[in-house]
Amino acid sequence: MKTYKHYLENNPPLVLLLGFFILILIGSFLLALPISQQAPDVTYLDCLFTSTSAVCVTGLVTVPTFSAWTTFGKVIIISLIQVGGLGFMTFASLLALVLRRKISLKNRLIIKEQTNSLTMSGLVRLIQHILVYTFMIEFVGVILLMFRFIPMYGAKGIAYGIFHSISAFCNAGFDLIGANSLIDVNTDAFLLTVIGVLIILGGLGFTVMTDLMENHFHFRKLSLHSKIVMTTTGLLLGLTTLLIFVLEYHNPETLASLSVGDKLSNAFFQASTLRTAGFQSISQTALLDSSSALSVFNMFVGASPAGTGGGVKTTTFALLIIVALSEIKGNEEIEVFHRRLRWTTVKKAIALMMISLVWVLLVTFIILMVENARYLEVIYEVVSAFATVGLSRNFTSSLSAISKLLIILTMYIGRVGSLTILFGLSSNKHPKEYKEAHEDIMIG
Repeated sequence: MKTYKHYLENNPPLVLLLGFFILILIGSFLLALPISQQAPDVTYLDCLFTSTSAVCVTGLVTVPTFSAWTTFGKVIIISLIQVGGLGFMTFASLLALVLRRKISLKNRLIIKEQTNSLTMSGLVRLIQHILVYTFMIEFVGVILLMFRFIPMYGAKGIAYGIFHSISAFCNAGFDLIGANSLIDVNTDAFLLTVIGVLIILGGLGFTVMTDLMENHFHFRKLSLHSKIVMTTTGLLLGLTTLLIFVLEYHNPETLASLSVGDKLSNAFFQASTLRTAGFQSISQTALLDSSSALSVFNMFVGASPAGTGGGVKTTTFALLIIVALSEIKGNEEIEVFHRRLRWTTVKKAIALMMISLVWVLLVTFIILMVENARYLEVIYEVVSAFATVGLSRNFTSSLSAISKLLIILTMYIGRVGSLTILFGLSSNKHPKEYKEAHEDIMIG
């Protein structure tokens, strides 16, 4: 027992993996209670799937959230979303701060792993910022959403405002409106904008939000990380909005029947929700194949590090583009915004991208063997799960038990990070005291 304890104390990634795993199990057991269930045919696998989806802030569901669960069950789900979105160590740190207890070095290492921080300094301050920004933004979101939900649902609109504000900021994508998500209210530009902005803010990352506040939104004063995140996020949002608007403009099943203004707001919302949120204002099954391919790409890239979203992250994608451009230009060093990047960072980005691609393709291949489904439906589902998005082409509920378990595992890997899993399960590194002989291979 002492050996295992020592191993855990010296392996923060593994503690993180176990923490999320235990949280998922607790959530599944709570959802399996009769007091949580409203539908008679909810199985434990549905409970496990929903708990994983909530903790991993994904949004994929095998049973409808609005009708399958009681009020108690919905409270459990939104609680799992909040804890899963911010990370269980954030709430453990909150408890320590409230009780005025010192946060140990071991816990600081876990917090560093959870928040993807580059250094050990300022972690407690970062946790404080995470909590303040989260509850402040979610509170404003609740107030704004109540302007729409109270006229729609009466007093129940307050609870709807709380649920959807947390779900949107944590990039979870769970909703209580109905089987069609936000499709029935897709002409309400105000509602789509509020939820879209909450999604984007949650996906930027808390380090970027702190940087923006401390530097009064002055771009030149931001850190390199924040500059890359803001630039990449802005470009992806802008280009995807434009492309969805153009591609779906005449599609009678998505945007054709809407006014130009509503077309724009729905195109923007689609671009926003692909940042790993999972709400939908237009039918994903009705999208053109070109729009679906664009959506898969955006989901795979996902949000930014140290935020509530998933995917390989905007910085990983941007770094690989920067490396390619540097090679095309013949530059020996990798430079961006007048800063030089280390090769260790590049190697991590390449490893993350390759591991993610291999896992997505492997799971897609297995599900294609098990299910009688089109490739587009399967790859859409798998990427949505891996990037913790939650968008689906009405495929989740029809999955077999094997496929559901694969999607559960994919959501888990997507939330904690594939590199975190490798570091957590591998033994301590022992660098070589020598270097092998050098030899080149042909590329391209």
